[in-house]
Amino acid sequence: MNLIPTETIAAIHDTPHRLVFEFAGAGSLALYWLHSVPGSSRTVLEATDRYAATSLTDLIGKTPEKFVSADTARIMAEMAYRRAMRLTDGAAACLGVACTAAIATDRAKRGAHGCSIAVYDGTTMRAFNLTLAKGARDRAGEEQVISLLIIRAIASACGVAAPDLALEPPETLEVDEETRPDPLTLLVQGDVEDVFIDIDGHAHLKGTPPVALLSGSFNPLHAGHEQLAQAAAAFLRVPVVFELPILNADKPPLGYAELERRLEQFRGRYPVVLSRAPLFVQKANLFPGCTFVIGYDTAIRIIDPRYYDGEAGRNAAFAAIAAHGCTFLVAGRIKDGVFRTLADIDLPASLRPLFRELPERIFRVDLSSSAIRNAYGT
Repeated sequence: MNLIPTETIAAIHDTPHRLVFEFAGAGSLALYWLHSVPGSSRTVLEATDRYAATSLTDLIGKTPEKFVSADTARIMAEMAYRRAMRLTDGAAACLGVACTAAIATDRAKRGAHGCSIAVYDGTTMRAFNLTLAKGARDRAGEEQVISLLIIRAIASACGVAAPDLALEPPETLEVDEETRPDPLTLLVQGDVEDVFIDIDGHAHLKGTPPVALLSGSFNPLHAGHEQLAQAAAAFLRVPVVFELPILNADKPPLGYAELERRLEQFRGRYPVVLSRAPLFVQKANLFPGCTFVIGYDTAIRIIDPRYYDGEAGRNAAFAAIAAHGCTFLVAGRIKDGVFRTLADIDLPASLRPLFRELPERIFRVDLSSSAIRNAYGT
C-alpha cells in the first residue's frame, strides 16, 4: 500500500512556498515523502532533526518547560520561518514548519504519545496538537500518522487540499489558528514604517516613542557609536536610541538576512528602532519632537542643497522638520586631519536654531565604520 500522499505533495511543490522544517522525536518520514515527489527543491530549503534535547534547546534559545507542547512547536516554527526568510532574503513566500513529538520506543513512556505541529507564514500561526492512543500502533505506525499530519499542516498553509487522518478512538486532534504578523516582514515589505526591537532582540510594532535618535548603518556597530550615544544622553539628559533605517538614500535597501545580521550586534545590549525613513524629514514625520544625534560629516551632507534639488527644496524640508519639533545635536569629527565641529559649518541663518553642538570635551572618538571595514577587508 502506497502511504505517500503524492497528489497533495505535488500540489505543495507547485505553490511558491519555500519552507524550513525543524523536527524532534518524529517527522523524518514527512521529509522523506516531500523528497520522494519530484519538485522538492522548489519547496524545501532546509530540514533539521533536533533529536538531542540540547539541539532543540539551542534552536529556541532556552530549555522548554515541556519539549512536546504547543508552545515549543510555535517557537520552533517561528525560528524556522526566520531561517527561511534569511535563506531567501525575504524574496519568497516562506513557511516555518515544526514538529515536536513523543512516540513509541524501546522503553515504556509514562506520558502520552502524540505531537505538536506548528506552521508559520509570517502572518498566521497554525497549530495542530495530536494525542495518540498508546498501544494502537507501533512506532512506525505512529510516525506515519504524525508525518501525514505534518503534510496536512503544510498543505493547509499553502492552500492545498489534503487527505484526512485515520484516527483511533479516543485519539484527538486539536487545531488552532492565530494571527501573528512578523514585524520584520511587514517592515521589509513596506506594510509598516517602523518597528521597535527590545534589548532581547524581539520585534514589536509598537514601542515607546524615542526622544533622541542616533541613526546609522551600523556596519559594524562600534565603540564610537556607543560612546556618542552615551555622551549625547548625558548632554541631553534623555535616553538616546539607535535607529537603523533599512532604506538609504545612497545605498541599496537592506534585505531580511542583512537586517538580522546587523540587529544581532544589538541583542542583549541595546534596543533599536528600525525604519523605512532614509531622510531626516521622513524621520521627523515618524518621530516628532525628537533630537537627531549626528556627526559633522552628516551635518555637512544634510544641509547641501544638491540633495534637495536646490535651496528652496532644502529650506522646505527643514521647515517641515522644525514643524515636527525636531532638532539636531552635532558631534565633531576628524576631517582631512583636523577635528571639525558645528562651528566650522557655514549654516544658513534660517537653519541655525535647529542645530546644537556636542562639545569636544564631552565627546571625541576618531573612529569610523568604513575604517573598521577597510582594516578587516570587508
